[in-house]
Amino acid sequence: MSFFSNFSSDRCPGTISGNPLSGLCEKVCIQAEKIFDAGIIQTRLENYSAVLTNPSPADPTYPLTFVSARSTSPATVTNVNVERQAEGCCARVQATVNIPLEVAYVDANGVEGVATSSISLSEDVLMYVPPASVMPFTVTGVASCVAPEGTFDAANNAFTISACVTCILKVAMQVELLVPSYGYCAIPPAQEYSQEVCAGFFELPLYPQGKACSKK
Repeated sequence: MSFFSNFSSDRCPGTISGNPLSGLCEKVCIQAEKIFDAGIIQTRLENYSAVLTNPSPADPTYPLTFVSARSTSPATVTNVNVERQAEGCCARVQATVNIPLEVAYVDANGVEGVATSSISLSEDVLMYVPPASVMPFTVTGVASCVAPEGTFDAANNAFTISACVTCILKVAMQVELLVPSYGYCAIPPAQEYSQEVCAGFFELPLYPQGKACSKK
């Protein structure tokens, strides 16, 4: 069992049935990241030079043949500059989003390998930012990238790639929120995975079924 497979308890998260006020028992202060604004950016990069580092196995035999590349770890947002606009709470947000990549290739001897690289995007967008307060807001981002095509650039030890990138920029702040609560969750026991390799065999009849042979 789990939250996903067991919704029999009213102490498990899931779809509300009946009166949503039934069972509310307290107001709870929780520490959470509040997202004030978020926006998605999707772009296709052409002829981007992804410089290779940390090849594994070390010292591959050149030239390399590109196989694929994809993002592997969280993106980082640097060089953030926020310019508040004259009216309202919108601001011009400029930032650099760095996306780590894992690049798979085959070297000249047919040995498969991987190396690290990165994609750097310069973003310039309008976003809502909260009014000035003691607690600071931050600009964060998440990103995903795949590169289905690439050619080796021996002069720069890089692959020239075409990449599809999805990036989400967020204006966030760590806050204490007061929320209504139904109390603590009831945690159901986890259901162990079991591959019933004998199930089909055990379901066979003990003896063949059908008409018994009759003596003539």
